[in-house]
Amino acid sequence: MPRDVILTPEGLTKLKDELEHLQTDRRREVAERIKEAREFGDISENSEYDDAKNEQAMLESKIAQLEERIRAATVVNPEELSSDVVAIGTTVHVKDEKTGKSQKFTIVGSAEANPAESKLSNESPVGRALLGHKRNDVVSVAVPKGPARKFKITKIDVGL
Repeated sequence: MPRDVILTPEGLTKLKDELEHLQTDRRREVAERIKEAREFGDISENSEYDDAKNEQAMLESKIAQLEERIRAATVVNPEELSSDVVAIGTTVHVKDEKTGKSQKFTIVGSAEANPAESKLSNESPVGRALLGHKRNDVVSVAVPKGPARKFKITKIDVGL
């Protein structure tokens, strides 16, 4: 059974753009590689042909995977979000109680998660701990090493 795919409108647009690119440009490129490899002669012992066919199979698999993700996606409606409580699609400003360092995280579905961009999955330890809390709440997050970290929610923004 496939997992629920929760996306922001921006995430859905990115997936659709990637799918479009794979279905048009990449398919053409791979078909051209197969055509060129066929011209080398006997395809039964042609490694270029085998490589191109394998690339085609991987491409079609990726396309099918993206189509399924898009079909199964639940898109978060930004108009239904509130700045009162942390939910998927909100940006949360937190302050580490121990270090005093402030950070902001956007809570997204696992398909869009990108810690480098401060986009945390709703399934990650920090994302899961923050969900459902309000401004000024102190949230304790269990970490693999050492004592739990405590974050104070200082602000909740709606809109990505």
